[in-house]
Amino acid sequence: MKNKGIRLVVLFGAIFIVGIIFFQIFWVTEVYNIKQKQLVESINSALYNVAEKISRYNNTPLQNENPVNQFTKRYYTVNVYSAIDPKVLEHFLQTEFQYRNLEIDYEFAIYDCDLDSMKYSGFYSPSMDTSAMGKAKFTKCDDCVYYFGIHFPKLGTYIVGSMNMWIVFSILLLTATISISVAIFVILKQKRLSEIQKDFINNMTHEFKTPISTISISADVISNPEIITTPARLSNYAAIIKEQNSRLESQVEKVLQFADVDKKELKLNIEEIDIHEIILNVSANFNVNVEKRNGKISFDLNATPGIIKADKFHLINIFYNLLDNAVKYCKETPEINISTRNQKDGLVFAIKDNGIGIKKEHQKKMFDKFYRVPTGNVHNVKGFGIGLNYVKSIVETHGWKIFVESSINSGSEFVIIMKEKKQKKGLFRLFK
Repeated sequence: MKNKGIRLVVLFGAIFIVGIIFFQIFWVTEVYNIKQKQLVESINSALYNVAEKISRYNNTPLQNENPVNQFTKRYYTVNVYSAIDPKVLEHFLQTEFQYRNLEIDYEFAIYDCDLDSMKYSGFYSPSMDTSAMGKAKFTKCDDCVYYFGIHFPKLGTYIVGSMNMWIVFSILLLTATISISVAIFVILKQKRLSEIQKDFINNMTHEFKTPISTISISADVISNPEIITTPARLSNYAAIIKEQNSRLESQVEKVLQFADVDKKELKLNIEEIDIHEIILNVSANFNVNVEKRNGKISFDLNATPGIIKADKFHLINIFYNLLDNAVKYCKETPEINISTRNQKDGLVFAIKDNGIGIKKEHQKKMFDKFYRVPTGNVHNVKGFGIGLNYVKSIVETHGWKIFVESSINSGSEFVIIMKEKKQKKGLFRLFK
């Protein structure tokens, strides 16, 4: 399936999953509202019947068609227009609520005319949970004479408890949806990794095939006995073989470096190193290629002293990779500046070039494994996409930090902050 088709499938899948979650939340909310409405109706009906029973018990008619008044979601008052016996009220409340299967906690209070206040009368809990007992505030009813107030401290919990099946199915559906989402994400990630590895193998094959073919052709020419009569030609082909062999050796070394890093653990051989000496030695190896293009490498080595604690082998590879990129990704005349300066608890190394630059959207990915920054019109630059990943891994293993400042057609500057850090002996994690 083409990438466009995959993106459409993923898009519709994401919309479908979001839709499922949205409608599930919608229906759970609707069920909660319906359950709440049904509960309010049941409570109103039960309290109305309690008022009627107290009226008949006291032989006093109700003077209002609806004696039940709902102050809040949890608090009701019931006007019965006659004296209320707490024991009788408690009996009628329990009878009515049990008749309607309302297994819900409540507490009630009766208005005391003499004290002009609500007098706490009792608490009922089917679960025998008395933690909320006596915590309700019973508001007075200004338009009532003989009345009682009733408060439901766990109304919301009761409604949610009556939705057990809905909640279970919602959790199962949500879990399934999340599992599918994770599976899709993993599949896409694996597909992307597969494509990246495929590109890596293609690049590696091309990088190895070219020098091998050149060496093979040159070897065939040298094998011809007549080549002895033309020493200049023999020398030329010998130089070609040597150059291509060096190129092949360089590519193999890069792959081996990456293989070491990809083991996730690496043993560093930490020692005191003169960073300026290494910089000058590595730069000397690039001078020929730079001078061929009329370029130059300048230095601002201001760190004093330039001594750091690092693994010499891997530090050389870091400088080699950064300098190699600075030379390769330059359209015309390469101008490279390498600088060092002191910083508290360490040293700062920077390498700045005048190359093609890197767009902002690529700068976060450029250190990823196998990632190759698109080079626009520069088509002659080949590579595996492992150099910068190796650099970052080694930098982080030393406990240092690396970042890049770059913009299109304005070059790039790679900066490594080499703070001294107490290293643990043994193995160091490369990937956190």
